[in-house]
Amino acid sequence: MNINATLLGQFILLSVIVISGLSYYLGKRKTQNVKTTTFIGFLLSFMPPLGLIFVAVLALKNDVSNKNTSNI
Repeated sequence: MNINATLLGQFILLSVIVISGLSYYLGKRKTQNVKTTTFIGFLLSFMPPLGLIFVAVLALKNDVSNKNTSNI
């Protein structure tokens, strides 16, 4: 069985986009440092199993309460 390098590259590119997007979305809801969370997710997405583990840990984390909301 031949492994096509183009197909592998497209898979990694797709995983970078998806995992980075999920890291940003979950980082907004579950952490205070959105940029750091997104950057770590971006780096880990080049190895898809590590990126998926990172996203799973973020998904299981509790939401951060938004202290800037005021009742008017």
